[in-house]
Amino acid sequence: MKLKELKSYFAVLGILAASYSATAQAPMKFIDPANMDLSVKPGDDFYQYASGTWIKKNPVPAKETRWGSFNVLREFNIQAVKGLVEDAAADRSAAAGTPKRRVGDFYKAAMDSTTIEKLGYTPIKADLARIKKIKDLQGVLNEVSYMRTSGVASPMFGFGVAQDRKNVTKYLPSIGQGGTTLPDRDYYLKDDSRSVKIREAYHTYMTTLFTLTGSSAAEAAKKAATIMAIEKQLAEAQMSRLEMRDPYKTYNKFTVIDFAKTTPRLKWNTILTQLKVSGQDTLLVSSPKFFSTLDGMLSSVPVADWKTYLEWNVLKNSAADLSSPFVNASFAFNQAQTGQRVQTPRWQRMASLTDRAIGELLGQLYVAKYFKPEAKARMTEMINNLRTAFETRINNLDWMSAETKQKALAKLHAFTPKIGYPEKWKTYTGLAITPATYFQNLRNAAVWNYNESIGQLGKPVDRSRFGMTPPTVNAYYSPTMNEIVFPAGILQFPFFAPDADDAINYGGIGAVIGHEMSHGFDDSGSQYDKDGNLRNWWTAEDKAKFQDKTKALGEQFDAYTVLDTIHVNGKLTMGENIGDLGGLNAAYTAFKLTKQGQSNEKIDGFTPDQRFFLSWAQVWRGNILDESAAQLIKTDPHSPGEFRTIGAPVNMDAWYEAFNVKPGDKLYKKPEDRIRMW
Repeated sequence: MKLKELKSYFAVLGILAASYSATAQAPMKFIDPANMDLSVKPGDDFYQYASGTWIKKNPVPAKETRWGSFNVLREFNIQAVKGLVEDAAADRSAAAGTPKRRVGDFYKAAMDSTTIEKLGYTPIKADLARIKKIKDLQGVLNEVSYMRTSGVASPMFGFGVAQDRKNVTKYLPSIGQGGTTLPDRDYYLKDDSRSVKIREAYHTYMTTLFTLTGSSAAEAAKKAATIMAIEKQLAEAQMSRLEMRDPYKTYNKFTVIDFAKTTPRLKWNTILTQLKVSGQDTLLVSSPKFFSTLDGMLSSVPVADWKTYLEWNVLKNSAADLSSPFVNASFAFNQAQTGQRVQTPRWQRMASLTDRAIGELLGQLYVAKYFKPEAKARMTEMINNLRTAFETRINNLDWMSAETKQKALAKLHAFTPKIGYPEKWKTYTGLAITPATYFQNLRNAAVWNYNESIGQLGKPVDRSRFGMTPPTVNAYYSPTMNEIVFPAGILQFPFFAPDADDAINYGGIGAVIGHEMSHGFDDSGSQYDKDGNLRNWWTAEDKAKFQDKTKALGEQFDAYTVLDTIHVNGKLTMGENIGDLGGLNAAYTAFKLTKQGQSNEKIDGFTPDQRFFLSWAQVWRGNILDESAAQLIKTDPHSPGEFRTIGAPVNMDAWYEAFNVKPGDKLYKKPEDRIRMW
């Protein structure tokens, strides 16, 4: 299930936007000099020094857009998932209704390409026919609601259920900007060569899908122009990603009656009823301006054009799940954006889709086979150690008053850690899955997930839920839950290995734990209190000092060049950069409490401190296609791996001492210029 619409509120602040895994191996060198470039001084280019040979020997595979440690781990995990789903699909002896049988039926249908090819676009013909019958604006709005509740698409705007950020014990219906297709509003509004190229590819994609469903070339081109015009207006009304980082700017609470007065054509009482929402008199609105614009467009854009827009939403949301011509068109559009050279194999796409659609059924199979109880025990121990280290660091801050420190410590102590998988699994009761109806299975899963989400309204907030599935190689912090969450998939090398020395684990998963803790104190997370409510707990003086530090960190990352004239956006990536800086510092403090951390005994020629920082560095090694790098700098709140490798260490005295970094070295920062935050 994609939590796309909820995440602007749920604030999943994971550690990446990339991919990685490991196969069973003979005893390994956790830091292997063969992967390094020892001809480079660590103080000149720590990224190249730590990983240069590995980077040179590991180009991006044709089916990928980037390749690094995350991707290696994710490759292992998708292979693990492949084994699970293929076994489940082949084993017809599993009892009906069991997770194995349901996973097997879903995957079996998804891999039945013969049936899928025969059907062509038959699965969406009823949707397209229904749209053609629309007569007026009310018919358009009725269809928007129907499409959302029926798993067809999510046109015009975003909708979901979220905690009230100023009263986190309650769920509320939440609406936000949406309605566009390209990855960022800038692609509609800017005329640089990359934006123009992607708009051209988008036009081709639209005309191709319309032609495949019966439109003439001229008609398809006209429809594409109509959609681009509508989506450009919606993009102009959207807040930028940077603006959306401000939790106060996106917190706009209205009674349904009052909000309806601002959007007279959007009758919210009717819409909410159609969306199966009952008994709710209040809405959270992330961008009121967007809805004012949308309301005006309902008058200025002809009904015929809205019908074309709805047809497009059906097509784009189903293309990857129809026959080959549609799948190929979808991939060609993705290829233009990311540079990916060949289509991801069908088994991999369908295994990933199984995880997204019924992740807590598949997750039960994954955990049973791949998650070791000792990993959870070690993680619990490390989280406790990191919390102690973070507490020490807060107490020792020279820029924060005792009053604010007390509030910060209360928040730290209130963190709830979750490791591996949820305590109670979703049952998917009532979800119909058969081995012969791939497209219908998808729709059924979408409807089930929608209804399950809506079903939270009016109930106590469920603090046991996981926002990621167990095989996921990632982690996150939720400010409204004040929780740090580590799915089973990330608890493997290079992040974590039961037989590794402490330097490796603290430089890897320890830094991840610290990263997620630091999100509670980054530029956005720090605005939430210990209970998860959006409420200031800082003195004005301490807040000003913190903002000075964030400004300096933003300027550091702004100076990093990604591609020709493209730089890292220090403000967009601020939360993640603070997460890295705070997390690596906390992990180092915790590491120094261990026996190895207090020794100078070398392993494979490296001191404990060197191994700690090299462990951090090898997590972020990798290659990326230029097209993907250019896109991610607009859309990803994480800095590229090269700059995550060096961004935190250059502010840590211990790194300078570990590698004898001196004035004159390219990465050297004077002690007084090093940013000391958490």
